[in-house]
Amino acid sequence: MRNVLISGASIAGPALAHWLTRYGFKVTVVEKAPTLRPGGQAVDFKGETHLTVLRRMGILDDVRRLQTGGTDQEIVDANGRGLATIPGEFTGGALEIKRGDLAALLYERTAPHCEYVFGDSITSLTETPGGVQVTFERTAPRTYDLVIGADGIHSNVRRLTFGPESDYVRHLGYYYALVDIDGNFGGKPQMYNEPGRMVATGGPKAPAFFVFASEPLTYDRYDTGQQRELLARAYQGMGWRTPRIMEAVRRSDSVYLDSISQVGIDRYSQGRVALLGDAGYGNTLGGFGSGLAVVGAYVLAGELATARGDHHVAFAEYERQFRPYAKIAKNGNAGPFLAPPTTGHMRMRNWMFKSSFLMGLMLKMTDKFATDITIKSY
Repeated sequence: MRNVLISGASIAGPALAHWLTRYGFKVTVVEKAPTLRPGGQAVDFKGETHLTVLRRMGILDDVRRLQTGGTDQEIVDANGRGLATIPGEFTGGALEIKRGDLAALLYERTAPHCEYVFGDSITSLTETPGGVQVTFERTAPRTYDLVIGADGIHSNVRRLTFGPESDYVRHLGYYYALVDIDGNFGGKPQMYNEPGRMVATGGPKAPAFFVFASEPLTYDRYDTGQQRELLARAYQGMGWRTPRIMEAVRRSDSVYLDSISQVGIDRYSQGRVALLGDAGYGNTLGGFGSGLAVVGAYVLAGELATARGDHHVAFAEYERQFRPYAKIAKNGNAGPFLAPPTTGHMRMRNWMFKSSFLMGLMLKMTDKFATDITIKSY
């Protein structure tokens, strides 16, 4: 039996654990957070490839049961007058579900069959002829046959194996924030823009969703107070009902702020260590992250099973099959689309949503990108 350590318990990690335990591997999942993170933004799946993998996992019906349902969102001016409507099928894909609900579902399916270690993190990885010696912040050292980094764009496993984040992660000029807020903001999903800034309430991503242009910022990603202060500065003087929204942000204890960035790495594996999901393919907020994670987990696990745990063969085949498919993450950047840099760009974006022809073309392109891989039956 091959012994595998997975870093990260959001979506990619538990999806991989699902398949590996089914194939007879012994799996441990380590997660820095003390518990599963509930709620969070909505994530979506697009096209038949994503749905096929969910079906083969045996969770498609559960995802449908928990789906939030694509909701139209109105783009408004400073006076609240409607300018255009973003259709639910554009933002929500074929299936939309809260990230926390999906993570909980995957955890429930995998926890009886593998070990989860919360509130801990890897501190070193040392490869030997017989495996990878791993030390942790809290847990006693262990040796594993393989280690998989499914720990997001700020991947600890990637840093320890390949080098510093600055060598592989490129800032794309924008930040986004997801905030749970209270207060009555009308219930109707609405979005407002000023050049380089966007604020939305009631939409598919979070109760309050922000995107703004910015040079790289220095802050503690685990310090909610710092993130609130950065948001307050970024949205100072913005019109519409933004001042009321920012007051609600100041009362919130649930703030997630991160850059829209892109991972550029010339290989997904090194020795006995491989990358999965945002750790390897990047996060451009283009709506493909969760689909890439579950399809990538399916392919990686399937190849490991086919190769009977021979990581040299399996990692090479995973790379060969998946890198062309993951190019959508490499080529995207939702920042200029969600927060256009000029009023002219804002008008052009809004006009696109008014054109049924252009919307249909964009939806077809999205489906093409999402299905641009032939998946094997393992």
